[in-house]
Amino acid sequence: MDSKSSSVRVTEYHTAGEPFRIITGGVPAIPGATILQKRRYAREHLDDFRKLVINEPRGHADMYGCFLTEAESDGAAFGTLFFHNEGYSTACGHGTIALATWAVDQGLVEMPDGGGELTIAIDVPSGRVHATAQIASGIVESVRFRNVASYVTHEAVPITTTLGTLPVDVAFSGAFYAMVDVSAADVAVEPRHLPRLIELGRAIKAQVMQAVDVRHHEYRDLDGIYGVIFYQSEPDVDGMLCQRNVTVFADGEVDRSPCGSGTSARVADLNRRDLLKTGQQLVHRSIINSQFLATPIGTTTVDGRPAVFTEVLGSAYLTGTHEFVLSPADPIGTGFVLR
Repeated sequence: MDSKSSSVRVTEYHTAGEPFRIITGGVPAIPGATILQKRRYAREHLDDFRKLVINEPRGHADMYGCFLTEAESDGAAFGTLFFHNEGYSTACGHGTIALATWAVDQGLVEMPDGGGELTIAIDVPSGRVHATAQIASGIVESVRFRNVASYVTHEAVPITTTLGTLPVDVAFSGAFYAMVDVSAADVAVEPRHLPRLIELGRAIKAQVMQAVDVRHHEYRDLDGIYGVIFYQSEPDVDGMLCQRNVTVFADGEVDRSPCGSGTSARVADLNRRDLLKTGQQLVHRSIINSQFLATPIGTTTVDGRPAVFTEVLGSAYLTGTHEFVLSPADPIGTGFVLR
């Protein structure tokens, strides 16, 4: 980024409380034949733009956002590259919900007359996802997205923590998540326990990476633990299974939403345990009590493992439009991150 490229325009939404900052102008075109190639280019050549909109003083340690790109191939409306306080993620469910809402709000897709449903294909680093917006009177009321196939890769990996040895499951749902039942950890998914959960999340992520081979069957760009999901069971809601979770990802970043792609990981784990059958719904709540609804809608196999296709339902809301400026004389530059 130089003095000639010091202004960046963004449109912002929140999905179930989690921010999503969409860069809509001021960034050069991102070359690459595939979304993964575009992601590599952005990481190597455009990271100052990520830092500008994520870091303080314009952002904060828990900010999230994306670059927009051309679609990878015919059939998708556009592509996107998700980013956070540490770098670039391979999947983002809350961002997918926000992007579908933004596409309708901006008139980038043709809305059905009189409302109804509109499905938008979006190319993301983990593959193509399909987001279906429910529209009434020109307003997006909700979005459900069909994720890439999700599956459990490791079960009950023993991880030693300050709270003792915990069994950790690992699942892929566009990114790899380590999943921990907090009933075994003497903590709860509550804001008062958040500092401890962040500390545990960082430690568990590092230890799982040492204990097992977290490797995607096809693309090295997707390797490695992205986030740690702490979950707890709650009373059923109208006969539907209910859980509460908080996901700690990247560099101790905390998801305020129930985590869209992480919700798919939970669905895969529950389906494997025969606790959530095809067509049944999971009420998935966040640490701030917002919620997604999630459903396993079909099964498949991935690299010889049983896998499920999932749909996750949530809503996103416009919070503002901004133009961020970097003064050439600003000694802070693209900023900093403090927890």
